[in-house]
Amino acid sequence: MSTKIDIFCDGACSGNPGVGGWGCILRWNGHEKELSGAAGETTNNRMELTAAIEALTSLKRSCDVALTTDSQYLTKGMTEWIAGWQRRGWVNSKKEPVLNRDLWERLLELAKVHKVQWVWVRGHNGHPENERCDELARRAIEEYKSVKGEK
Repeated sequence: MSTKIDIFCDGACSGNPGVGGWGCILRWNGHEKELSGAAGETTNNRMELTAAIEALTSLKRSCDVALTTDSQYLTKGMTEWIAGWQRRGWVNSKKEPVLNRDLWERLLELAKVHKVQWVWVRGHNGHPENERCDELARRAIEEYKSVKGEK
């Protein structure tokens, strides 16, 4: 029987591109774990994808995952767009190279290990876990900036 886990994740950016942060909550069997991190000169979309990647990577075995995000880029990318990108050789509908291909490919690998249900929620709309993930991402940005001496 597969372990059922709820993941909530969000990304943020101070400037786009700029310093970015990500945060996620993993919840299973009454337990909860929070993860977060940051990167310099990145984009909001990269941080949204990174949050999902970091959460899924942290799982120790194959799981049945409900992954909740406020990123339509992430949810539509994984449920609607990615098959076409692959068919067209990682070119989007505008005949341009798909941005963040490295992260999409990593997500595809992880989606082979886990059974992932991609759930979208409206951001900044009072969803408690989404608000907490946003807070984790923004805190990671501030910590990164303070360590690097940035404003």
